[in-house]
Amino acid sequence: MTHVLAIDIGGTKLAAALVDRSGAVLRSSTVPTPREDVFGALALLITEVVADGPAPFAVGIGCAGPLNLASGTVSPVNITSWRDFPLRERVRELTGLPTVLAGDAQCFALGEHWLGMGGESASMLGIVVSTGIGGGLVIGGAPLLGPTGNAGHVGHMTVNPDGDPCPCGSRGCVESYASGPNLVRWALANGWAAGPSPDGAMLARDAASGNPVARAAFERGARALAAMIVSTAAAIEVTHVVIGGGVANAGPVLFDPLERAMDELAGFAFVRAVEIRRSKLGVQAALAGAAKLAWSSAVATAAPPPEPHDAR
Repeated sequence: MTHVLAIDIGGTKLAAALVDRSGAVLRSSTVPTPREDVFGALALLITEVVADGPAPFAVGIGCAGPLNLASGTVSPVNITSWRDFPLRERVRELTGLPTVLAGDAQCFALGEHWLGMGGESASMLGIVVSTGIGGGLVIGGAPLLGPTGNAGHVGHMTVNPDGDPCPCGSRGCVESYASGPNLVRWALANGWAAGPSPDGAMLARDAASGNPVARAAFERGARALAAMIVSTAAAIEVTHVVIGGGVANAGPVLFDPLERAMDELAGFAFVRAVEIRRSKLGVQAALAGAAKLAWSSAVATAAPPPEPHDAR
């Protein structure tokens, strides 16, 4: 029992690693997520990672959602060929190992709590701000997954009940204001002249250079994030928030207005006391969380040691 297999599945990439109890990675590999036969690509990746290495004894998977923990199925928004796909059982059949599943943002939060910026927190919210916005809660050192496995879906908390309709079916979700594509969309609609192929990195560079529309886009997105964080802190009393994902790479143009908005919107002292940090592990956080999930599950389900023999 020296290593577990950690898997991170998203619409852009598939990643796998052999991870020991301390969180050290023995070997890892990443491939782009194909448009077709995603599980075939995942099976080849797993074979590559475990070949000629120490045999893992458990598997942890972080996968884009939504998902259903009871059935072990996933329906990632950006993997259209997977709808109610029995991921947990298919990986269990492939590897012959105990397999545990959680959302990728939940694994991000758990990884940051284990090895990153949230280690001393008793109540932590992890947020991934990228193409979409995902989240995960770690309470008392354990991930809060919820009955179906979708707890922490903070990207779809409503921050403006009169806002635009969201693809999720609600209105005014924080993702509509603060995700990378929606930051860019709003900036373009309000006069940002970006040239061909505008993206979030370009918007961040222009904001850092003082472009007023680019800066306003980040101000607007940061305010939506702050409203969501304040609401979550008021409901659950999180003490730390760790933010990762591509948009977090914008640095001060996101975090400075976020801090100002938190000062304005936070009321109770316990909400104002929330400490916001940038991810330490970056793209490795979800893999770390998947590994921690596997280790914790394996320990919890391990058979108790035998009773000592009577020496008489």
